[in-house]
Amino acid sequence: MAQARSRKMQIAEHATGIIASLLFLAPIVWTVLSAFKPAQESRQPPLPPWPTTGFSVENYATLNTFGDGLWLPAQNSIYVSVMTVVLSVIVSVLAGYGFSRFRFPLKNLLFVLILSTIMIPFQSILTPIFLVLTKIGLHNTLTGLVCVYVTLQLPFSIFMMRNAFDAVPREIEEAARMDGANNVTMLLKVMLPLVWPGIVTIALFAFLGAWNEFLAALVLMTDQSKFTLPIMMTALQAGRFGAIDWGAVQAGVTVMMVPCLVLFLLLQRFYIRGLMAGAVK
Repeated sequence: MAQARSRKMQIAEHATGIIASLLFLAPIVWTVLSAFKPAQESRQPPLPPWPTTGFSVENYATLNTFGDGLWLPAQNSIYVSVMTVVLSVIVSVLAGYGFSRFRFPLKNLLFVLILSTIMIPFQSILTPIFLVLTKIGLHNTLTGLVCVYVTLQLPFSIFMMRNAFDAVPREIEEAARMDGANNVTMLLKVMLPLVWPGIVTIALFAFLGAWNEFLAALVLMTDQSKFTLPIMMTALQAGRFGAIDWGAVQAGVTVMMVPCLVLFLLLQRFYIRGLMAGAVK
């Protein structure tokens, strides 16, 4: 009887998992299929989601005709996202290591102040950010946009890295010090390989945040040559004479989805381990 009940529970759990997966996958599949509809068909009601008159890449060709084309905003998005990841990882690793392993005055207060910035709505400080970047000459530059994204990512990233370093047993650090390792060698050769899942986690968060962010890029970027992909999508939605080119929109959404899906699928095992870092002592 207990075995039969366990069997039914497993079936129910698998069925629930399959249904939940289908619910999450349905919008993605719908978008990808809609992007391959001919332009005329993409303006019609969305059902059925797949092309009824044959697959076409016309929407992708149309997508490349808006503004400066697809490649320039894609380059800008890649640059902004990669630089955000690099700077966020470097700063958060150093800060997380410092908060985890060193003692200094007001350490806990400083850490709480860093975390408290997460509670401040980004929209409420957008105007001061705009004024500051204008004052220092970084307004309407990709470098200024990177600085904004890194600033937004750091509180969460530092929190994650401190937890990751806290999860490393101190006995490992003590053994390395007995072998003559200094602080730099300790961090680079001993600690980093052990907290690699945490680094991957914050890198993924930083990339996804920078790649998909829209509001700051819209406010801070006025030069069309500096537009990122999310800003380009607004041009697709406005279209000519205010009409929405749904086929080009679906094609643009598909293009923006691909890097996020590929990175997550490749790094998901590190991502899960990174989120669990420090959860169990």
